Amino acid sequence: MSSEMSSSTTPWITDRWFSSPWNYLPEATGEMHLPETLKVHDVTLRDGEQQAGVEFTADEKLRIAELLDNAGIHRIEAGLPAVSPADEEAVRRIAAAGFDSEVYAFSRCMVDDVKLAIDCGATGVVMEVPSSHHLIAKGYRWPVERALDASIEATNFARDHGLKVTFFPIDATRAGIGEYLDMMERVATDGYVDAVALVDTFGVLSPHAVAYFVRQTRDRLGVPMETHFHMDFGMGVANTILAVTEGVEVIQTTVTGLGERSGNTPTEETILALLTMYGLDTGIKTEHFTDISRQVLEMAGVAQPGNRPVVGERLFNVESGIIATWVRNVGDEVTEAFPFRPELVGQAAPEIVLGKGSGVDSIRVWLERNDMSATDDEILEILGIVKAKSLQKKGLLNNDEFVECARKVIS
Repeated sequence: MSSEMSSSTTPWITDRWFSSPWNYLPEATGEMHLPETLKVHDVTLRDGEQQAGVEFTADEKLRIAELLDNAGIHRIEAGLPAVSPADEEAVRRIAAAGFDSEVYAFSRCMVDDVKLAIDCGATGVVMEVPSSHHLIAKGYRWPVERALDASIEATNFARDHGLKVTFFPIDATRAGIGEYLDMMERVATDGYVDAVALVDTFGVLSPHAVAYFVRQTRDRLGVPMETHFHMDFGMGVANTILAVTEGVEVIQTTVTGLGERSGNTPTEETILALLTMYGLDTGIKTEHFTDISRQVLEMAGVAQPGNRPVVGERLFNVESGIIATWVRNVGDEVTEAFPFRPELVGQAAPEIVLGKGSGVDSIRVWLERNDMSATDDEILEILGIVKAKSLQKKGLLNNDEFVECARKVIS
């Protein structure tokens, strides 16, 4: 790639990715207010573990925290120590590990929970309370004043004992805007907050409402904000990015979108989109993404589709004949056929695979692999046999199966 193509004047195309030049047009970016720095607060060990059937041991949580720290994740939410002795042990061990990542604990708005977070050695606490009056009344069967009083008492206690406090209003996006803002202002005024999380507990916030959510919160409270969005309608990545374009400086995400119901905003595609489409480098080592995802998913006992964005195990497999021709022709200029190079996220090099969708260049590649040669007519005949075999098998062919098909045509 030429130096012109990889210069800072063309951030959409570098030697590692090729996005759209439209992303950087003044007409597209004029209303953006990207923060100077962006931090990632990982919640895999708490909210990620809330995915049904996922249970991490204390040893596994420590291992996951090590992986996150090595990748440069800025903050790790180690868990809610009040949940169980094993969760408490994990938070203690992670807090004592000496990671570069800041270690936060999660707590309810209860002084005893905060005491436990302090005792475990956390430097910060994410403190939850329901913010929609209907959930307070129906889910908790509390009066609203009880939630307010508990929040004020617990946040002040955390502040007095040196903890950083992120206030976490559950179900904010299904509250009336007035009741939500009034409650937040009361806690920020009579209690204490270092930051407020913009919490879309049920993933019901539409992209066009994100700016309104951010601006209303900023205008009333004037404090730093963090995002915590869910994926129930697949909006978490877009909504998180839109909040960042409004100046939000911390995003809460999980490894490969683990989390309650359909999961939390996934770290990998969010960070990669911000890097390649918005020019916002978080400093996180994206080349660790695939390894972290696969280790965490193995520990979680969770399978993901092979074409999962960024970390899918078949993401760089090419079956389509036309794409195989592209890959064969472009050589090392991989981003002509893919939006980013596989090594940017720790993936293996692109591989042309054989199936019903293969083309003549796919056959040529596989013949070369096996030191075989064939005429153009023979290649077409082999291709027909390969397609039929793949359809019969309902899957890709391995090398032995390809050689068997080829030998039916050539000696």
